[in-house]
Amino acid sequence: MKLYISRIILGIFLVSASFISAQSLSKNSFMVKGNCNMCKERIESAAKKAGAKTAVYSVDLQTLTIETDNAVSADGILKEVADAGHDNEKFKASESSYQALPGCCHYERSAQIVTTEKPDYPVKKENEFYVKGNCESCKARIEKAAKEAGADAAEWNAETQTVALNFDLAKTSSDKILKKIAEVGHDNEKYRSNDNIYKNLPSCCLYDRAIPFGEANPKVHSEEAEAQEHLEHTVSNAERSAGKAIEGVTITGSKASTSLQKKEAGLVFNIDKKELLKAACCNLSESFETNATVDVSFSNAVTGTKQLKMLGLDQKYTSLTKELLPEIRGLASAYGLNFIPGRWIESIQLTKGGSTVTNGYESITGQINTELLKNAKEPETSLNLFADFNGRTEANITSVSPINEKWSQTFLLHGNGTFGDTDMNDDGFLDRPKGTQLNAAYLLNYNDLEKSGLGSHFGINFIKDERTSGQIGFDKKIPQEKQSLYGVGIDISRFQVWNKTGYVFKGKPYQSLGWMNQYTYHQQDSFFGLRNYSGKQQTYYSNLIFESILGNTNHKYKAGASFMYDGYDETYLTGNFKRNEIVPGAFAEYTLTGLKYTLVAGARVDFHNLAGTQLTPRLNFKYDFTPQTILRLSAGRGFRTANVFAESQQYFASNRSIQILGNGGNIYGLKPEIAWNYGASLQQEFKIFGRKSTVVADFFRTDFQDQVMVDPDRSPQQLVFYNLEGKSFANSFQTQWDFMPFKNFKVRLAYKYYDVQADYLSGRREVPFMAKHRGFVNLAYATNKNSKGGFWSFDTTLNAVGKQRLPDTYSNPAAFRLPAYSGSYAVLNAQVSKNFNKKIRVYAGGENLTSYYQKNAIVDVKNPFGNYFDGGMVYAPVMKANFYVGLDVSF
Repeated sequence: MKLYISRIILGIFLVSASFISAQSLSKNSFMVKGNCNMCKERIESAAKKAGAKTAVYSVDLQTLTIETDNAVSADGILKEVADAGHDNEKFKASESSYQALPGCCHYERSAQIVTTEKPDYPVKKENEFYVKGNCESCKARIEKAAKEAGADAAEWNAETQTVALNFDLAKTSSDKILKKIAEVGHDNEKYRSNDNIYKNLPSCCLYDRAIPFGEANPKVHSEEAEAQEHLEHTVSNAERSAGKAIEGVTITGSKASTSLQKKEAGLVFNIDKKELLKAACCNLSESFETNATVDVSFSNAVTGTKQLKMLGLDQKYTSLTKELLPEIRGLASAYGLNFIPGRWIESIQLTKGGSTVTNGYESITGQINTELLKNAKEPETSLNLFADFNGRTEANITSVSPINEKWSQTFLLHGNGTFGDTDMNDDGFLDRPKGTQLNAAYLLNYNDLEKSGLGSHFGINFIKDERTSGQIGFDKKIPQEKQSLYGVGIDISRFQVWNKTGYVFKGKPYQSLGWMNQYTYHQQDSFFGLRNYSGKQQTYYSNLIFESILGNTNHKYKAGASFMYDGYDETYLTGNFKRNEIVPGAFAEYTLTGLKYTLVAGARVDFHNLAGTQLTPRLNFKYDFTPQTILRLSAGRGFRTANVFAESQQYFASNRSIQILGNGGNIYGLKPEIAWNYGASLQQEFKIFGRKSTVVADFFRTDFQDQVMVDPDRSPQQLVFYNLEGKSFANSFQTQWDFMPFKNFKVRLAYKYYDVQADYLSGRREVPFMAKHRGFVNLAYATNKNSKGGFWSFDTTLNAVGKQRLPDTYSNPAAFRLPAYSGSYAVLNAQVSKNFNKKIRVYAGGENLTSYYQKNAIVDVKNPFGNYFDGGMVYAPVMKANFYVGLDVSF
């Protein structure tokens, strides 16, 4: 009996000892960087070597879960893991340890992985746990699940991606709570949600599962940024509901320099100001050198102007806005790209195909919107100096600063001058104009959305631009008829003032009212040899937008009214052309958001006093087969009135006489232009070399119902305008692949195919100056940042352009004829920059390093006042290689 009792007591003792021992073990999870199974094995081995009882590493979640007894320090384990080469939330691996890892194990290092001496991110508290999510819906779901699992209180923070828990250990545990949170669809540091549950979350809640815990979620913003974005939404008609991301003003630590907006129903690319630093980017026309979607080309060998083309069609068919207000249109069409300095740009939103109806009726091939610098938590003043080796200099001063809690302001100042005589092909004509530009703007922002729900943005801009071109030695001060040298003079003055005011209804963050107003005055005085062209344009634009929901946020709608007034007064030679366009309009748009799809359907009606009543329907549809596979479809109609003189100034430096074959229309005797655009795209994300890779393929077709034909083929001595009789279409196919073969090295490859044809009076022909085939390669590499924030970056871009049809010059004498097609060519640009720290950067680069240039850029260049002179036959660069240097300093 005693033996039996002794055994019972011994058994109880052993069980108790085991229980006590188990209770003394603690289980914790930590963020650790790694790529593959080799990393997993190395991390777990290092953890166990440092004393962990168990160690399980998740490559997907980027977390190491360990069990330790009280005698072992978690810090000691994480230090051992760092010594093995893996950054974690407390220790950063030495550079030598990291570089010693096999190539497949070279994970993406982040500034948010820190050392214990100097933390760069908010370290979690004991009651905080990493939980992934995007929005307010995620917050409500996470906190509800935590409370259902026994938590007394739960607070999820979107910015830090953490949930703070308060609970009684006698009733529940963090393990049970986090398991419940995973069961409702949210990955956390201890549990990964079931794939089917994750996929069934609303589309707005589909967070990026590949982002490691502890890193910023690019779909989430700081409170300051969110408030500003909310303002921009209400006053600028952005595509999101209150509190969500507004394209162009999103501020996150990990935002990519160029990104495809996955949540948008349309094909929208966001180009951040960081992308603009990869090239010279002195103005908007040079902001797309590292972007494959937009084609940039010279349109005149005498005036040196540049034009954009998108989806195979000229710039005039793309809506070009600034702060979502009409910008480069009308008389500004030819030179307006030069009026937005590159250093003023916060971001650019590029939409391919039909854009939202709330922004107007003129978009046919897409929209390019520019957002100016206006966001800064702390006062920041920057100076940029630029000079090239051929006499072009530039200076920019930008200052963004908060005035108080509600007010902030931005000062923008730009000046440039081209003083050298550049004639690289030795034809006696300047390859680019000489002259100066002074450009100044002031922005004032008011933000009281949290209290009163009111926000407002005010801006004013003044530009004075003077250019002289033509033969070297031409004196602009002497009238053209009194000197033998051929000259071109272009003087432009431009003034703008605008305001955007928004109100968010109290207690209804999804309901808002925004009102935008802008006045623009534009004046151009110019001459091209013995021809004169001058024009004045006054524009007033107003847009009132109301946004709310139908039942819940899966059903959103916008409705509003707009008004546009354009007053034109143009003089060409002795003819005077005046007209006033008055366009009141109304619109409505509905957005339906499902589990895997988003549908945006809208229509507007505009009552144009000269073009008649115009109905503009547009539709965008997005379907997420998976979070990595996205299909988009679009269709829409657009219309515009053609400004035949302002938009064809590239032909003014020639002997061509202008002839308008009117057909009873009210704009120069012509009817308005009307076109339908249809598009489809497929976006696929996958991993290669252990890193994110994206392929996007898209096809767009534009069919013109009415078009103002610009016909340079009828005669080399004429430029004829007339309305389309027959068909005119543009097919555009593009495929683009972005990937990172190894750390800090980014590659972008693209191929474009265009088929653009129209029925001219002489029959169907390819539209001139449009290459069918184009290739694009962009390579970007940056070194790791040092302790002062300094690093090197290297960028190069190659554009390959196929042959282009040239206008018919067969009736000219043989010496002044051009071939039917141009030759193919390639242009290489490159830049290297050095950031010494966060405040000082120097850069140097070269443009057209292949030195390919068009040798016959000007027809009959020796006789500029003769019958055959023509400076508008440009299909390639007119300048050889050009080199530049620059300096950026922040204060």
